Amino acid sequence: MQLLIPFAAALSDAGTHTARDLALPRLARALAAAQPAARLGQDEYSLCAPHEQALAAAFGWQGEDGALPFAAQAAAADGVQVGDRAWGLLTPVHWHVGRDHITLADPQALQLDDATSRTMFEAVRDLFESEGFQLVYATSSRWYAAHDDFDGLPCASLDRVIGRNVDLWLPTHPKARLVRRLQNEVQMLLYNHPLNDEREARGELPLNSFWLSGCGRHQPVKAHDVQVDDRLRAPLLAEDWAAWADAWRALDAGPIAQWLERLPSEPGSSIILCGERFAQHFEAQPRSAWQRLTAGFRSVEPHTILESL
Repeated sequence: MQLLIPFAAALSDAGTHTARDLALPRLARALAAAQPAARLGQDEYSLCAPHEQALAAAFGWQGEDGALPFAAQAAAADGVQVGDRAWGLLTPVHWHVGRDHITLADPQALQLDDATSRTMFEAVRDLFESEGFQLVYATSSRWYAAHDDFDGLPCASLDRVIGRNVDLWLPTHPKARLVRRLQNEVQMLLYNHPLNDEREARGELPLNSFWLSGCGRHQPVKAHDVQVDDRLRAPLLAEDWAAWADAWRALDAGPIAQWLERLPSEPGSSIILCGERFAQHFEAQPRSAWQRLTAGFRSVEPHTILESL
């Protein structure tokens, strides 16, 4: 079994200080029982977050950074007949216009209901279909589009952009020119939409743009045993460090404790810790009687590992 933990660490000072104050005894034991193995990633500016790179590797996918077919996979799971077309995920979002730059709010903050999302979807449908896109509504937070230009189009994942300056993450590839134009047209169309007026009157965020991600043609997923626990995601993206610490303690007491319990019968198990720069595999190795006896004397401070991610 592979236990994959996204958002295990943050580069901010607040996140680093929180990690240093965390007591994670089971994670310490797990790291003492394992050896560092594969390391994926490069820096905090890759288009795909390290946990996405690790998951794509487990799936056996091929593709460049930012061009891994998560949209086609999700669309197929939502019942869309993806065929051999190239798909992208269109996430309805709110762009917050600040004094110096524009940031992308967490899509969950929109709290879109199905009726509102469908109305907005229908409002923008013609803009896309007139340019040869196939547009499919799946859920209030997931719209899909298919177009040949999405084949190999590198785009930043939502997990990279939430709470950040969108200008740093907008696609610059030549294939993205049409998408950038449509983005501008969608923003103008939604600016004065009656539903957005109603939302703002109620103190809710308006839906004023979309984010494109996960582009590519569907690829099969090879058999794998990866368990993804993403409970750290929401508090980290919200920079709620108290909640992030609570989530880490729950993770330590739950899935990591279970991983340790299963270790004697599954000595090849691994934990994959993912930060903003790297995804680090830690693989449990078969141990001799002497190694099992002395394991308690080996000490690993989890925060030193987390800070390296």
